[in-house]
Amino acid sequence: MTPVFELEGLRVSLCQRHRQTELVKGVSFSVSPGQCLGILGESGSGKSMSIKAAMGLLDKGFFVSGSARFQGEELLGKSAEELRRLRGGKVGMILQNPMTCFDPLYRVGAQISETFAAHTSLNAAQIRQRSMEMLKTMRIRHREEVLEKYPHQLSGGMLQRIMIGIAAAMEPALLIADEPTTAIDAITQAEILDELIRIKRENQTAMVFISHDLNAVSRIADEIVVLNQGQVVDRGDFHHILHHAADPYTRLLVEKRAAVMRRYRSVLEGKEADHA
Repeated sequence: MTPVFELEGLRVSLCQRHRQTELVKGVSFSVSPGQCLGILGESGSGKSMSIKAAMGLLDKGFFVSGSARFQGEELLGKSAEELRRLRGGKVGMILQNPMTCFDPLYRVGAQISETFAAHTSLNAAQIRQRSMEMLKTMRIRHREEVLEKYPHQLSGGMLQRIMIGIAAAMEPALLIADEPTTAIDAITQAEILDELIRIKRENQTAMVFISHDLNAVSRIADEIVVLNQGQVVDRGDFHHILHHAADPYTRLLVEKRAAVMRRYRSVLEGKEADHA
């Protein structure tokens, strides 16, 4: 199957005072229709920077080389305007903090409408209908009220669901989710993952899911790539990562997950003992 999105030997360097510091060191991976690739790594591992480099989202001062292809077409070297049109249309992006993605001065409904207007040929009435349908698909109640709210009047989890709904409504070939479950509670986190899994399954969307959380990645990813200090140090499905990882950094991430699970079980057992 032809990949929707692929990086090959991607390198990113920061140029400062006639010195180059290499931050991403030859990262390669690909993702096909209906597949989710999980990129796992702690803060500073290069996981988000690799995607931002491919999508033209890095500030000036960074030097990017290698190859980043979307549907067979090279992205590196495209103009900022070409990449802007791609993002939000054929490529959907969901970011970590939804509050920063909404303008606090405008109602949520107006901002949803603006996205539809920029990427479709729908008229105002059709956009309103699509907005309502999108909120319904995301299982958001009181939809008329939500469209009239300002971002600060909605929870982070609600804004995240709306952001996912907007991205999915554009029917992208590729959906990139960068730490989408980090700043929300466990119940909302599970709901967000369920929605992403549904979108992948129903639309055969290629998906890149970026996270430091092995539990979250394991729920959604078909294949996992582990990054450390800008390099791919391990790759495989969840079973491989959990039981056969050779890299010390990957084993450390697995042990951290195991420690969290042990603590969770001990809390549950303690509660059960209290009720006995």
